[in-house]
Amino acid sequence: MNIVILDGYTLNPGDLDWSPLEKIGALKVYERTAIADVVERSQDAEIILTNKTKITGDAIKALPKLKYIGELATGFDNVDVKAAAEKNIPVCNVPGYSSSSVAQLTMALILELIYKTGKRSEEVHAGAWVKSKDFCFGHIGLFELEGKTLGLIGLGQIGSAVASIAIAFGMKVIASVRNPGKYNIEGVSFVSREDCFKQADFVSLHCPLTDDTRQMVNTSLVSVMKRSAYIINTARGALINEKDLADALNNNRIAGAALDVLSSEPPSADNPMFNAANCIITPHIAWATKEARTRLLNESIKNIEAFLRGEVRNAVNLKIG
Repeated sequence: MNIVILDGYTLNPGDLDWSPLEKIGALKVYERTAIADVVERSQDAEIILTNKTKITGDAIKALPKLKYIGELATGFDNVDVKAAAEKNIPVCNVPGYSSSSVAQLTMALILELIYKTGKRSEEVHAGAWVKSKDFCFGHIGLFELEGKTLGLIGLGQIGSAVASIAIAFGMKVIASVRNPGKYNIEGVSFVSREDCFKQADFVSLHCPLTDDTRQMVNTSLVSVMKRSAYIINTARGALINEKDLADALNNNRIAGAALDVLSSEPPSADNPMFNAANCIITPHIAWATKEARTRLLNESIKNIEAFLRGEVRNAVNLKIG
């Protein structure tokens, strides 16, 4: 069994072990692969693993030996799943592997918006505390999370984990979801999307990117928010109209934002969020703790082992066996 990993560096920059995959078959790992090189590098592959490298329908048609595509991620929009299904090739992802990690960063970003610990540390190292006339500084505007309202857009595994942490902080949690009846989470009440943005002190995005949610955070929706409110996005960058959000921040329409994702990654140098006021940006790291990446690798291996037994495991485009 020939296995090719197209962009192995993202999952394993050197701190994980590929050897379990080597026991399954002949393994070739590329750190990164341009879309133009996918077919050449995968010519003999029966199994392809990818994180963000695109596998187009044309590439799938040009790979006669290909039997299986594994997503080293939860999202699978980088693979033409329909073209794969037409050739009876399963595309298997790994849901839920990073829920704790993403929830952890979500709360870290919320706390950073309040305390600005990074900025304060830089100021202290630059001598501001030494020069201060008082025993402390930078404390104007600080507030507690207890009693504040967190609005969640989406309440899957990650949203639910965030809700649990927020409740532990004493926050009121509201959520906007498609089917409220399927959830029963103590301490969470359900509202419409607009009411979620209206009522929340913090709005945190945890929904998939669909036609309904693409650029849903725009001037119209931001206009109903409290001026003291914040937006956090650890889901998908394209959920936000970045120009509209940047304008809102620069015009003090809302208090701030914290983003772990942008609409294109790596982003272009002229992305409007780079010049937006009170905007924290981290480079899509919420998912990437070692624990989460280890789970991702292990679950990906289990997906392959199931496929080799003729069983279905996390196939997003067809059923086999």
